[in-house]
Amino acid sequence: MLRRLWRETTRKLCTAAALPPTRPPLQRSKQSRGASLLYHRITALAINNGSLNELLNDWIVKERNQINKYDISCFVDQLRTHKQYGLALQLLEWMEKRGMHLSYSHQAKRIDLLWKSQGVEAAEKYFADLPPPAKNKATYGALLCCLCCEKMAEKAMALWEKMQAQNFVLNTFVYNQLMSLYLKLGEPAKVPLLAQEMKAIYIEPDVFTCNLLMNSYSSMNDIEGVERVVEECKKAGKIDWSVYCNLAAVYVAAGLNTKAELVLKEIERMKKLKDRKAFHYLLSLYASIGDASAVNRAWESLKSAFPKTTNLSYLTMLQTLSRLNDLDGLKKCFEEWEQCNLSYDIRLVNVILKVYLNKDMIETANSFLERAVIKGFNHTFSTYAPFIDFYVRNDQLDLAMKCLEKAIPVVKHDELHIYEEKLGIFQSYFQLKKDDDGMEELHRILKQAKHLKRVTCEPKHLNQETCGSLVYTHKD
Repeated sequence: MLRRLWRETTRKLCTAAALPPTRPPLQRSKQSRGASLLYHRITALAINNGSLNELLNDWIVKERNQINKYDISCFVDQLRTHKQYGLALQLLEWMEKRGMHLSYSHQAKRIDLLWKSQGVEAAEKYFADLPPPAKNKATYGALLCCLCCEKMAEKAMALWEKMQAQNFVLNTFVYNQLMSLYLKLGEPAKVPLLAQEMKAIYIEPDVFTCNLLMNSYSSMNDIEGVERVVEECKKAGKIDWSVYCNLAAVYVAAGLNTKAELVLKEIERMKKLKDRKAFHYLLSLYASIGDASAVNRAWESLKSAFPKTTNLSYLTMLQTLSRLNDLDGLKKCFEEWEQCNLSYDIRLVNVILKVYLNKDMIETANSFLERAVIKGFNHTFSTYAPFIDFYVRNDQLDLAMKCLEKAIPVVKHDELHIYEEKLGIFQSYFQLKKDDDGMEELHRILKQAKHLKRVTCEPKHLNQETCGSLVYTHKD
């Protein structure tokens, strides 16, 4: 849980909060009325691999519609929020080709998008090619964010020194980036020093600063230091639910469940708690201390706080119930979700399947999956992963291999690490058993995986550490 909060904090530091927002006009023009239709067409390009230039040119020339700079800027921000970095970058490039003036904010966002879609070298090159006036606090800050997130300490510190040399007015965001860098590098002791430096030059900390400071003291096993930061944040009025969740996670990690429970109840008492993530963390943290009644209370509060309960909220609750080993609660929650008529989300099905298979309920799992497919769920590699684990655990490698063969065509990019983990299990098994026929069959199956760029189709000679994972997974 503590790692999850830490990842969430650093992710926010590297996204929209990092860059200056586009200033909206007081009133949208009449030319913007078709903007929602155009945005819908743009987002569809991510699915059908269409041409953005062609789409925009047709919109203007063939359909005789108009589009303004503000709408394009809004599209860029929305696409960044939904992690459609490539499309957002293409929009900025299209603006430039059309002769639209790119503000410093646009240029900073372009650096961020280049990093996320093409890598840090592309972001560095774009920054280097900017004219001197465009190399300002916004673009320097965007590049610093990229370097810190990539843990490129030497380059980040060199850029930091350039910012100081040019007498840029340093702000909270810049210091937060450096704090984040030191935490990633495993140097938490340097974070409080940066906080002291901020205080000396009258730079106000924000909620991110508080969470980063808390994480630094937690990494040094200094619970009193964490508590001291929270008290200082309270006095400064720089506190929200994320700080309390972070404190509760620190207590849970330290085995201080009573203190954690008090903090979580404090979050529940907060007025106008309208962030779904706050409730999601409440569910997970209460599960961490094994308080099932509090989980149910937080779940009911979540549902009453919002007019609609989303797929993500149901997914979080199902994951929480699985941690509590509450099979009846899982069934009830899943049935409730089905009755809500929300969009099909295979992730919820995957949670149930994993629970069934961890309990060796293979027939129940198969029946459940069959019903899900009939209802229209599209399975992913994660759907088959618990089946693979089950069959390997029960020494049924032929059935496990069949699952792998079915699963390979549906591997998504964010599932590559799971795919590689399962592949390693098979390779380890066949090497330890000196099963050449099995390895040859694996090689045949992996020929389907040519679309997975990171994974070779050739059987690998794994090291002893990789082979050792079989001891945990395989039941002799």
